[in-house]
Amino acid sequence: MTRLRLGLALLALLALAAIAAPLLEGWTGRDAFAPDLFARYAPPSAEYPLGADELGRDLLLRLLHGARVSLGVGVAAALAAALLGTAIGLLAAWRGGWVDAALMRLADGLLALPALPILVLLAAVDPAALGLPRGALATDMLRITGILVLFGWVGVARLARATAITLLASDYVRAARALGVTEAGVLWRHVLPGLAAPVAVASALAVAGAILAESVLSFLGLGIQPPVPSWGNMLANAQEAVFAAPLAAVWPGLAILLAVAACALVADGVARRR
Repeated sequence: MTRLRLGLALLALLALAAIAAPLLEGWTGRDAFAPDLFARYAPPSAEYPLGADELGRDLLLRLLHGARVSLGVGVAAALAAALLGTAIGLLAAWRGGWVDAALMRLADGLLALPALPILVLLAAVDPAALGLPRGALATDMLRITGILVLFGWVGVARLARATAITLLASDYVRAARALGVTEAGVLWRHVLPGLAAPVAVASALAVAGAILAESVLSFLGLGIQPPVPSWGNMLANAQEAVFAAPLAAVWPGLAILLAVAACALVADGVARRR
């Protein structure tokens, strides 16, 4: 099995598990959000396949619900950053001149900023100050996705710009223009297809980076807020009893590892197929 197929299979497995979370919850008759203090840190068993957390909640169910959040934020942030970065990079390469200079200086300025402290600072802004409901899952996911897109488009834009400049200077693009093809047609039929592979590689790596960033923010208490589970806040909740009940930290950590490794395999597989 190639790297690409293995990575896609892992991502598909994680996505299917996330989608199946409510179905599994209904089948088992347990609520991933309902505490059971008599089952605190219960070991793996037939009732709790992966054990229970600090409030006696089923770790398997919470892990699957956390996958819905972590994967959702990662994919949404990466896709939005890829679309925005591709559009900006293509515009910079096509127009050139002061447009190119202005957009690339903006990108350079964002690259010069320390990303993690800025992410933490922005994530700490109270949603109520922006007119958004505090503590709502949709608000938290939208806020984190927006913060990640703010920095995530830069790398894609620079990559798209460099590739587009090469493509626009190629002989077949010059020939298309000589034959009277419009600029929109040149960009759509001759430039954008050439950007697909490098942007796909960058997007796959961006998904991994977004999952890690969301996990870090949630671990610090600035991302997805309990009782809604994400892999990051599950790790944060498990750190107090990491030696007494290590499995509570192992499972979300392993999920993050698998998701990031799958994205890296997809990126490597796409790069090898170019």
